[in-house]
Amino acid sequence: MIATLALLPLALMQVGPAPTTSPITAVPPELQNRPPRNGVRTAPMLDRDANRPAIELCLDTARTEPARARSFAAEWVSRTAGLQRATGHHCLGVAAGNLGDWSAAADAFLAAREEATDPQFRARMGALAGSALLSQGKTGEALNILDAARDEATGDAFLGGSVAQDRAAALVALDRLPEASDALAEARRLVPDDPHAWLLSATLARRLNQLDAAQAHIERAAVLDPRDPAIGLEAGVIAALGGRTDAARRSFESVVATAPESPQAATARTYLGQLGE
Repeated sequence: MIATLALLPLALMQVGPAPTTSPITAVPPELQNRPPRNGVRTAPMLDRDANRPAIELCLDTARTEPARARSFAAEWVSRTAGLQRATGHHCLGVAAGNLGDWSAAADAFLAAREEATDPQFRARMGALAGSALLSQGKTGEALNILDAARDEATGDAFLGGSVAQDRAAALVALDRLPEASDALAEARRLVPDDPHAWLLSATLARRLNQLDAAQAHIERAAVLDPRDPAIGLEAGVIAALGGRTDAARRSFESVVATAPESPQAATARTYLGQLGE
């Protein structure tokens, strides 16, 4: 029965680094092509080409061997100052986050932000710190730093769009839903080709019982990424709540067909069972 479709917990807003951001191991543009510094070159553990930036290698290592990268970054931080120290804190935060130590990650990203003067770098570190704080449930602290990152990210649409989505997550957690809706409108304006921004917008509109808006948002998300099971699942939920049983069933079946082992497929199977009752 559509009217009694029991919605399982759906992630209204993703907590933690948003998929729209540059990969957490990406070297920020403002740090690319900088020459190596002697203070870092002698740090132990990571062998590298003398011409390869230490930050690039450290972030790559943080992805594959985070404990090793964490030790290297801690040594780096102890030997440097200024922008180089900020860069070391960046890698330290990435390594800690990849180890699941979000408290240490947030501290490192905040330290990187405080050490730096470049607004874009500060904005990136603020965005990462906000994500790490969200992962700990420290929503108020996250929103404060994300608000600052939003101001510093002016001129960088991609970064601004990512920050807007994390701000929306924080605002939803604080039950400030109209403000969250405004944040997602900002995200859609800044990154109109990001399917995640449209998915989150659809989910929030559905939660606010704005089903026409939710349908429009999820249709755009599906155009941008037709195989994302989270988008297919949300499309089915919106259709079900709108009384469109056949459309809901097709959406849920598509999730099961395209991503059968995914958590979304498991939820879709449950919903299909409810539709058949």
